[in-house]
Amino acid sequence: MDDERTGLYLLKQGRKGLMRAIFSRLGLILFLLLLQVAFLVFVILRFGQYTPHLVAVSIVFTVTMVLYLINSKIDPTGKITWLIIIMLFPLPGAFLLLYTQTEIGHRSLKKRLLMLNIDTRGSIPQSKETLHRLSEDNPAAASLTRYICRTGCYPAYDCTQTTYFPSGESKFKALLRELESAKHFIFLEYFIIREGYMWSRILEILARKVKSGVEVRVIYDGTCEFSTLPHDYPKRLKFLGIKCKIFSPLTPFISTHYNYRDHRKILVIDGHTAFTGGVNLADEYINRTERFGHWKDAALMLKGEAVKSFTLMFLQMWSIDDNNPEFGRYLSMPSRPPKKTTGYVIPFGDCPLDDDKVGEHVYMDILNRAQSYVHIMTPYLIMDGEMECAVRFAAERGVDVALILPGIPDKTIPYSLAWTHYASLLTSGVRIYEYTPGFIHTKVFVSDDNTAVVGTINLDYRSLYHHFECAAYMTGTSCIGDIELDFQQTLKKCRQITPENLRNVPWTRKVVGFVMKAVAPLL
Repeated sequence: MDDERTGLYLLKQGRKGLMRAIFSRLGLILFLLLLQVAFLVFVILRFGQYTPHLVAVSIVFTVTMVLYLINSKIDPTGKITWLIIIMLFPLPGAFLLLYTQTEIGHRSLKKRLLMLNIDTRGSIPQSKETLHRLSEDNPAAASLTRYICRTGCYPAYDCTQTTYFPSGESKFKALLRELESAKHFIFLEYFIIREGYMWSRILEILARKVKSGVEVRVIYDGTCEFSTLPHDYPKRLKFLGIKCKIFSPLTPFISTHYNYRDHRKILVIDGHTAFTGGVNLADEYINRTERFGHWKDAALMLKGEAVKSFTLMFLQMWSIDDNNPEFGRYLSMPSRPPKKTTGYVIPFGDCPLDDDKVGEHVYMDILNRAQSYVHIMTPYLIMDGEMECAVRFAAERGVDVALILPGIPDKTIPYSLAWTHYASLLTSGVRIYEYTPGFIHTKVFVSDDNTAVVGTINLDYRSLYHHFECAAYMTGTSCIGDIELDFQQTLKKCRQITPENLRNVPWTRKVVGFVMKAVAPLL
């Protein structure tokens, strides 16, 4: 058995890492609740005669915490959640708030990312000619570009070809073809990598490419460590010559870093081709295995100048623990501008450790500027007050706002929370549909036949506040018609939600949504 086959065999033999006993916020919350119960029992047994005084101290403490929250910089919806927690569970609530607000564990990460952002801000200069043409063609998009550039090195490009894939299967076919063309480097950054047919096909190509001198780097999120991959998978990939890093491996209790996951999906080939979108590297995304019915997803392929932004995003994440990162060699690779392109592409990333809610602001900008329609596909709908207001306001001023969500959910609580928004959205004229064959994992906004976003950003707190995300904002590109066509084709397989449906919702779903709404920002 040769080295390559031996390496692939060893990879497949790896046992999945076991979920570590109790970790992160869930473990911490349970621990603090038990601590409060134990504390109360101890106080009652030991100091029962002082109960009135202790109650008074508890009231003063709770009022102080409430006043602190009201005057804090936490977003309004988050404040409500914390107020409920503090009032119901003063002791564990206060410790949990302190735990999250003091940034235990991710201060160094935040500092490092901010430094990387500063150091690379000028690495991809904005073409003044491109920005001038964009300002003339679409002033609204130009103003949004200026905002996106403010948050990082994300220029607008006009020499980029865009191809939209309406399914994981179509992306996978193109991805294999493009991987075979690699001559210099391949960068992969994915939230989920799961052993199976899809990853085996990709891994076989990567192993061959490494032997031919192509540099291959892989980043995957630490949640894979207990759910889809062996804990020592980087060592196994190293056996094949593939460089690999895990973003934020899961560890018990010690860090709020757990809260910030790398939800991005990026593949870059030689600096001239990039993929993004919702499709992870696992068999359910191409319907080789069935989870929650038919899996509907989407992806975007870029060829040309805009690929540089995705190359930079990958290198920034890779360089978190690298004191001497190298960017210039990869960003200076020829981008092979296509002979014919239309429109503009602005790739962007969203970091949860800064004060810019880029993903939410881009979505809200589309909603606020739309004149005819905004069509949305998203797997989750857990919105804060600002986003819900933007969706409703667009519909109330006559814009056709339509959402497609899963008909077969992957998680009970998020599905129940989505239904808590339905009544108010329907009242404002928003059309809501559920994909009857199965699960929608697509993350797409398309508006007025001239604007679209395809990327990794869901309409929920996780994506908008807590995850590292990426996407491509497009205006006037040729693929926008394909995105709207995909929406319309998907709509034919959906059931429309009506007020009658709301009256017939199972009581269990109502109760779960009603209760969990209070802690939605922490989910």
